[in-house]
Amino acid sequence: MRLDKLISNCGFGSRKEVKILMKKGLVTVDSVVCKRPETQVDPSCQRVCVGDVVVEYEKYSYLMMNKPAGVISATFDEEHTTVVDLVEERYRYAQVFPVGRLDKDTTGLLILSNDGGFAHRTLSPKKHVEKVYRVELSSAIDEDTIKAFEAGIKLEDAKGDFITMPAGLVALDEDGLVAQVTIREGKFHQVKRMFEALGIKVLALKRTHFAGIALDGSLAEGEYRRLTDDELKSVVNLLSKD
Repeated sequence: MRLDKLISNCGFGSRKEVKILMKKGLVTVDSVVCKRPETQVDPSCQRVCVGDVVVEYEKYSYLMMNKPAGVISATFDEEHTTVVDLVEERYRYAQVFPVGRLDKDTTGLLILSNDGGFAHRTLSPKKHVEKVYRVELSSAIDEDTIKAFEAGIKLEDAKGDFITMPAGLVALDEDGLVAQVTIREGKFHQVKRMFEALGIKVLALKRTHFAGIALDGSLAEGEYRRLTDDELKSVVNLLSKD
């Protein structure tokens, strides 16, 4: 990997800013000052430093974010704050992006990564990755609502009418106004449209689980952290199944 790209991807600035650091003699490779941006290095076996700071390289980044309302699931937008705007500079330079999307007003668990293969497998319709949501509703659910979700609900998209895959629906309070929904596909505004088809409006929607991992309850809205090794392993194992 080019030395300037390595340092930039690890959050030390743009390629242009990194070249300035190198010209100043602040970059070393195995304790030797290096001023050539095009120098090829192997971060797995060579020690790269910017000043006294060791450059810690990871090929791919995997982040769990508690997405807040009002933020869009995109890498760039001229008018709105994006989830990528909320992460620190090193991850923006590493070009992380949201794996899938949550609607602007939907909160909760969102994965960000720069691993395109991981994202492709996670979002593949063939994988039927499980997604769990907490919903607040305008009207109470009952046994008929639950059975309708289990049977599949007729919706419409650009290709015509379709029936959703069987979905789980469980009341979380005695009044039936708060519920948990489990789906295994990701159609546009799917959860909201399923309820609307039954005459129920979704007042609030939060994703709590995705691909076998749960939202970290210690993360406030807008906060994020790296996936743990166990969480990442759990997702990878899930995706490896037929």
